[in-house]
Amino acid sequence: MIDGHTKLAGVMGWPVEHSRSPLLHNHWCRVHGVNGAYVPLPTRPEHFNVALKGLAAAGFQGVNVTIPHKEAAMRACDRLTDTARRAGAVNTVRFENGQIIGDCTDGTGFCDNLTAHDVTLSGRALILGAGGAARAVAAALLDRGCEVIVANRTMERAEAMVAALKGGEAVEWYDWPNLLSGCSLLVNATSLGMNNKADIDWKPLLRQAGANLCVTDIVYTPRDTPLLIAAQKEGLRTVDGLGMLIHQARAGFRSWFGVDAEVDEATFNLLAASLR
Repeated sequence: MIDGHTKLAGVMGWPVEHSRSPLLHNHWCRVHGVNGAYVPLPTRPEHFNVALKGLAAAGFQGVNVTIPHKEAAMRACDRLTDTARRAGAVNTVRFENGQIIGDCTDGTGFCDNLTAHDVTLSGRALILGAGGAARAVAAALLDRGCEVIVANRTMERAEAMVAALKGGEAVEWYDWPNLLSGCSLLVNATSLGMNNKADIDWKPLLRQAGANLCVTDIVYTPRDTPLLIAAQKEGLRTVDGLGMLIHQARAGFRSWFGVDAEVDEATFNLLAASLR
């Protein structure tokens, strides 16, 4: 029951109704006996700064930030963690002593999800996309010793991302299929295939993949994206984006509610059922 002692957090986005974060965090509150509540906070871009400061003033513990606010959140924070600064975006905010502190847990969540699926993080990783999530993933992989290649439809964005990270290689979009044979990991960090949109025919693009390539997609709606379905038909190993969502949420839950939440089968099944 919500009362005067309930700790509050939420997710800011526009739109935000697709987010499974409220389901996840409120489940963890119940499981761990936390007097807390996590709510969706639909926030128009032009109202973001005012809304963020208002939530801090209203006594919220913090928030998650999703599309399209991650870069705006970075600019609005009083302090940034080293991880957020390196990722160039913020997805997790905590309010502390009158300050807004921004962190980015996307990259760690991505890597933790792969590790949980017994994927070895080594060798060459090819990342499709050069947005905020792509940069967070690239930074995390570079920090773990991987070689990173970035392909984006706008070459300038890929080059800018590589320059900002001080690591990796940018390649033209049409070149990436030719590089698959030397890669151990393919990461789709674009919106291609989201909500089952048939934006691209992946099958012919995967024909040069080595047998040991692991194919991942950071979106989780749907879990089996067109890319993952095509990879499975080619006999390649795949990891969907649901585990990334769950793993990246742990740091925020810990900072707001003071508990280390478990990524267990019950949590995974709850989120998976909501996507069917």
